[in-house]
Amino acid sequence: PTGHGKKVKGGSLDVHPTEKALIVQYELEATILGEMGDPMVGERKECQKIIRLKSLNANTDIATLARKVVEECRLIHPSKLPEVEQLLFYLLNRKKSGNDKREKHPPRDLAPFEGMELDEEANINRIDHYVELLYEDIPEKVRGATLILHLARNPDNLEELLQNETALGALARVLREDWKQSVDLATTIIYVFFCFSSFSQFHGQVTHYKIGALCMNIIEHELKRYDLWQDELQKKAANQNVKKEHEKAFKKYQGLLIKQEQLLQVALHLLLNLAEDTRTELKMRNKNIVHTLVKTLDREDEELLVLVVSFLKKLSIFLENKNDMAETYAVEKLARLLPCKHEDLLNTTLRLHASPPLTDESQRQLCMCILYHISVDDRFKSMFAYTDCIPQLMKMLFDCGESPMDPELISFCINLAANKRNAQVICEGNGLKMLMKRGLKLKDVLTMKMIRNVSQHDGPTKNLFIDYVGDLAAQTGVQEREEYVIECLGTLANLTIPDLDWELVLKEYNLVPFLKDHLKPGSAEDDLILEVVIMIGTVSMDDSCAAMMAKSGIISALIELLNSQQEDDEFVCQIVYVFYQMVFHQATRDVIIKDTQAPAYLIDLMHDKNAEIRKVCDNTLDIIAEYDEEWGRKIQSEKFRWHNSQWLEMVDNRAMGDDGEPFMYGDDGEPFMHNGDILERPDLFYSAGTAGGRQVGESEVEPFFLHSTSLFFSFFFYIQGREVEKEKGGQRPDLFYSAGTERKRRRVGEG
Repeated sequence: PTGHGKKVKGGSLDVHPTEKALIVQYELEATILGEMGDPMVGERKECQKIIRLKSLNANTDIATLARKVVEECRLIHPSKLPEVEQLLFYLLNRKKSGNDKREKHPPRDLAPFEGMELDEEANINRIDHYVELLYEDIPEKVRGATLILHLARNPDNLEELLQNETALGALARVLREDWKQSVDLATTIIYVFFCFSSFSQFHGQVTHYKIGALCMNIIEHELKRYDLWQDELQKKAANQNVKKEHEKAFKKYQGLLIKQEQLLQVALHLLLNLAEDTRTELKMRNKNIVHTLVKTLDREDEELLVLVVSFLKKLSIFLENKNDMAETYAVEKLARLLPCKHEDLLNTTLRLHASPPLTDESQRQLCMCILYHISVDDRFKSMFAYTDCIPQLMKMLFDCGESPMDPELISFCINLAANKRNAQVICEGNGLKMLMKRGLKLKDVLTMKMIRNVSQHDGPTKNLFIDYVGDLAAQTGVQEREEYVIECLGTLANLTIPDLDWELVLKEYNLVPFLKDHLKPGSAEDDLILEVVIMIGTVSMDDSCAAMMAKSGIISALIELLNSQQEDDEFVCQIVYVFYQMVFHQATRDVIIKDTQAPAYLIDLMHDKNAEIRKVCDNTLDIIAEYDEEWGRKIQSEKFRWHNSQWLEMVDNRAMGDDGEPFMYGDDGEPFMHNGDILERPDLFYSAGTAGGRQVGESEVEPFFLHSTSLFFSFFFYIQGREVEKEKGGQRPDLFYSAGTERKRRRVGEG
């Protein structure tokens, strides 16, 4: 031989089950070349590479990281960049259960089960002795198999065990001959072969001993036994005369069930590993694996169910398997698992449930209703982005043409669009273009509502709307249904894009008169008026647009609206946010400060019960105080008075002297009482342990001096805190209110 060559063939990508890492499966083909350059000896080896992403966190730019991974790892083809990005999003959003204190096991490993304990340490040098035990009675066979299992659980021993054909042959023979005699024996031996199946390069040896086919037979037999147990229990439960016998049988059944589910879990896990090879998976399908898995969904053990649902998810890639699932009523059985408290089971079920039944017209209606209810919960919306559910939904939308859409379909899409990652998937290709075409042509309110949800997310999707700003603005100038205009205007109001020329849009589509006319109380439904206010807040970020608003008299219209809607938190907050945007610009700042009583109203709102309103008011007043000395003094005085109101009240009461003894009375004018006795004046100025009733003359420092000092430092720290808070804020307030919020606000001009 004169040379050799290596060829690497890329494979699949997946996420690490426990770590922030990606797993790359690939095939390495080594060839030794002869003198003429012809290949003489060839060898293939399946390998995997783990790419750890320790720096992945909530602040990571997923798109940039995905490109970096693809550039630095030659095993990943550039065409897989979208897949890498999706996997990174999944890793970022994957939650770890804080209550789960169990040990984290290696990839594709199973937890030890009852019966694996040993009173001696397994030693690879004694493997021949352990094999001899496999020729003894059942208890000794179990012991020998358990010792070999302890060796196989250490990956370093697998190569050496693989060379011992006697040991593997004996294990396979005992499993084939004695599995019906002992569940423990069958579970232990299958577990040994499972350890080999966890590594792709050993699949050939596991297949050589026909362990997969044997596992299929064992699983089928155990499921039949389970049905017999159920029948026997029902018969004994129906017979009232043998109640004690039924209780005894039930306890025995519980013990048998635990052992059986351990056996099923090990056997199914081994089959799942072997199913990486599509040819092996086809053989399993021919042996009715889908029917077997769906039948196992009736069980209650959550770890077993996670495995079964994961297996079904893998099989669902192929249409034939999807059809088998539909025929065996997999959708109905999966529905009972939603919702559930087991996070892994819930996640896996959602990822399986999210797409396969949508292709089956007989199951589509039921599936759509289930998925709609899942999508209502914000915790689960992001999971749909990692399935083929959204592309299927988009295809269904476009297949409707100009016909009315099913309410379940569009409602489901509206919910999904509220998630940022889902919105990105929706906009892929010509997704947004097709939605806009349908929404604008048919004046479809629900389609526009979906578009509006997409438009609310910052990032690349928002910039896609620049091409449609004119079309959306044009909808406000014609006589359209109010609910349709609300969605179009709401979409425009979401477009906080720095490069967008709002002045040109306002002039070209004559929007200023429209906005002003719809600020009048009663001119339209409250929902439309609110969207007009939000729209004004968006365009007011631009100084030229803010000047247009000031010249048109919109500021006074806003104050009038504020008076009429003072009990509605959302109106108040959004109007104050408009003032906040306008005080940044000189022209509108002067109008607000000098020509209106808005600052006085803002001062009143500083003490509002709603935290978001208080925050926006404070930030607005800080800017006003910075540019106008007179209002600055008023604002500072009010902040100081409010912050120290209790201290000031105490000082005022102190000045009253002993006349009336104010400290001895509560708010209702009655003296402080305890068990019917009038209490002494509370000691307001001394720490616990100081004798009560101490006179001013007995102290070296007068209490009034203490008040003054406390007030000074309280005011000092308050001012320091405001300097920090001035750096915060500026974002549009995001409010969700309950109905019936009550508040008595002062009208502008009162005081």
